[in-house]
Amino acid sequence: VLGSPPPPPPRRLRDQLVIMTHTPGINRPPRELIDALKDIGAATVAGTLGHMGIRNPHMQGPVSWNPGKAIVGPAITLQFLPKREDLYGEDEYTDPEKQLHRHALYHVEPGDVVVVDARADMTAGVFGDMMSTYFKGRGGAGMVIDGCLRDYPNLKRLDLPLWVRGWTPNFHTQTGLMPFAVNVPIACGGVTVIPGDIIVADDDGAVVVPVALAGRVIEEARAHHEWEEFSRMKLLEGGPLQRYYPLHEDARGEYEAWRAKNPA
Repeated sequence: VLGSPPPPPPRRLRDQLVIMTHTPGINRPPRELIDALKDIGAATVAGTLGHMGIRNPHMQGPVSWNPGKAIVGPAITLQFLPKREDLYGEDEYTDPEKQLHRHALYHVEPGDVVVVDARADMTAGVFGDMMSTYFKGRGGAGMVIDGCLRDYPNLKRLDLPLWVRGWTPNFHTQTGLMPFAVNVPIACGGVTVIPGDIIVADDDGAVVVPVALAGRVIEEARAHHEWEEFSRMKLLEGGPLQRYYPLHEDARGEYEAWRAKNPA
């Protein structure tokens, strides 16, 4: 009948949607990798990955809403898809356990980062005050969302590190999105994120570090950081850019003598 509500999905499909709420966990990287990356900023990590052949690890769109905050942690991923009312017609509080954005938070352990592909949608608030409070209470490090949150005044007081596109008063499925999968590969800000990838985020933005490359990133970034400290000092003293950035081979002896007197 014209104008009647859409019929419910077939029983087989409904059963599949229920099964989908049994979501997988992630393999977390060794703690020493997380701790070592905390000493390296997102810009240095992104540049190091670029030299290693990872052209763009920066998730574009989500920006920091907490100046001065920096996080490093493994990714819990959440994928949204365009809403189909025959598959997902629930209201905000109808049958909450079918709403997979909740299940992403159930997986959170201290230090984890929730990364969300919300399709850059500016009309749907992926999480609000209560869900974000639960996330912080579980020890979550922060969130990176290619989309929106809601309840900005309360989340501002919560002081949770956030990298998002913006804010909306709408709840997560009010307009055109539905949460579809947890801990699957996603695209966030134009970058592929695999569950368990290491997220490094600060005021420059949020960067994805493949776990298999993390050790090499740390090694190369540390070397770069050490001479950069010396070069910054020399440039501030008026030293020539050609000699000190990047560090010229002719200046390496000078740097090594300085480092011997000023161990890291």
